[in-house]
Amino acid sequence: MAQRQIGGKPERPHFVWKPPNAPWCSLSIDQRTTHSYHPDVQPVITAEQMREIDRLTVEDYSTPSILLMEAAASACLFAINTHFSGDLAGKKARILCGKGNNGGDGAALARNLARIGIPTDVVLFGRVDETRGDARTNFEIVRSISSFEAGSNAHGPPLSFIECDSVSSWEQIASPRQNYHLIVDALFGTGLSRPLEGIYLQVVQHLNLLRSARERASGERPLIVSLDVPSGLDADSSQPIGEAVRADLTVTFTAPKPANVIPPASHFCGELKVANVGSPLALIESAGTKLFLSESEDARQWLRQTRYEPDSHKNTHGHVLIVGGSRGYTGAAALCGDAAIRSGAGLVTIATPASAQAAVAASTMPEVITTALAETDRGSVTDEAVDHALGLASKATVLAIGPGLTAADDRTRRFVNSVVARRTTPVIIDADGLNCLAPWPNEVAGTREYPIVITPHPGEMLRLIGASDMKALADRVNVVSGFASRHHVIVVLKGSRSLIGAPDGRVFVNPTGNPGLGKAGSGDTLTGLIAGLVAQAIKRATGEESVLTATIAALYIGGLAGDLAAQRIGMRTMVASDVREQFAGAIHYLNSDCEP
Repeated sequence: MAQRQIGGKPERPHFVWKPPNAPWCSLSIDQRTTHSYHPDVQPVITAEQMREIDRLTVEDYSTPSILLMEAAASACLFAINTHFSGDLAGKKARILCGKGNNGGDGAALARNLARIGIPTDVVLFGRVDETRGDARTNFEIVRSISSFEAGSNAHGPPLSFIECDSVSSWEQIASPRQNYHLIVDALFGTGLSRPLEGIYLQVVQHLNLLRSARERASGERPLIVSLDVPSGLDADSSQPIGEAVRADLTVTFTAPKPANVIPPASHFCGELKVANVGSPLALIESAGTKLFLSESEDARQWLRQTRYEPDSHKNTHGHVLIVGGSRGYTGAAALCGDAAIRSGAGLVTIATPASAQAAVAASTMPEVITTALAETDRGSVTDEAVDHALGLASKATVLAIGPGLTAADDRTRRFVNSVVARRTTPVIIDADGLNCLAPWPNEVAGTREYPIVITPHPGEMLRLIGASDMKALADRVNVVSGFASRHHVIVVLKGSRSLIGAPDGRVFVNPTGNPGLGKAGSGDTLTGLIAGLVAQAIKRATGEESVLTATIAALYIGGLAGDLAAQRIGMRTMVASDVREQFAGAIHYLNSDCEP
């Protein structure tokens, strides 16, 4: 796709991706071909950063601001047209506009819809005389077109315009049953920081009632589209601040905002599309954000870097050592080992307490090696096994510790602490490995040579930070960023839109995955996948950044495999082993341009 030039800087082209035929996947994101960040990820910016980017685009790149508004409207029309598969014939639209620039975007969209023959009603909540700038320009144009067509078209205007400045006026507008195929929320966008009230609250409640009625009737109309951020959300907050529009589709401009990508606020966005409206990439990159959205290109880039070459063999793709399992808890270690070997690692060994070895060996794939460790009388690994485990680890590329280990015995806790402290490889710590270290000891920290990756679910994260109330995780981004930078570790906080925190404070949001992944064994499978990808990466390039990029790729691939599993058998019935069996499909989908 050709790139247009703005102020001498190339824009990134507008692409949209989502897993094929996966209606539960609610995030479609721009793909970009060039980016100066490593990994190559999409910045997530605040409302204030967005305003500064817009200002600099206008002032430093000689781009009239009205052109940005026109580009936003064009991007919205493109997204709507794509949703309807290019068939907008016979559709009818209503655009609900606030008095600010978000409303101006809506007015420009209304002109574009009317221009292609879509009957469109525009409701401005306020008076044109109360608006200003580019928004006022667009409102005046819409009002002028509406007045002209009302006087010249006996069959009714394709574009109508109503000024609504009171609750009673809105009730009159909303009460007649209208057969709209599309309703656009252009009320506030990024300009809100307090709960809605008055007429705006009533409008949002009306839209949500329409959506609820549509769902009860199993209908498809109207499609509710929000511009930038669903009205009622604070663009900078992951927590809803009051009642908000529940959109089917949100088109956000230039870059995602925190509310677009971090749950629970992101759940209000429906499908998210990120649209380029003309802001130079250099301005987005220089905004100074530490929050990013990982993309399919990140996983593709990792796959290219670790591709199988003609002279590849098992030792060129890394050796994963997994320390896990215990008497009666053998499934977690087997799931972890199977995931690691299926991920592409050359060798996988599971070291498990002696009384669990036979059960682990019987449960895992025949390609996975098992070996025994000294155990306690309860069948969990003991601190007497530290030297043996470290000897095994010295022959491995990466160590994963924790799945099925149990953490009730002090000797097991001493084992984990000693192995982590004396490690000579990167280490991934999960499940009871984390519980053995909780609360996280200040003396345990990752290094650039031997990074530590931890993969807690929210309950484990609470124990690591020494808290008991889930309110401590209300701001997940700052919790992950702070913990990762304080202890110099890579943090994978699992959940809806899992977060990856880097030791330098950056946080990456993973967009793939679905609720079907929230079942027993999924975490063990993810640990194996991360370990397998880290092993392959370390054989090519050692160091912290290599482990970070492998972890980001693992989350993306694992989530995509979960989406493919759900597509095949449904979220309700899918289990962790179904996800593992879709690793091949996910990798092939991402890697089809590189290798089989």
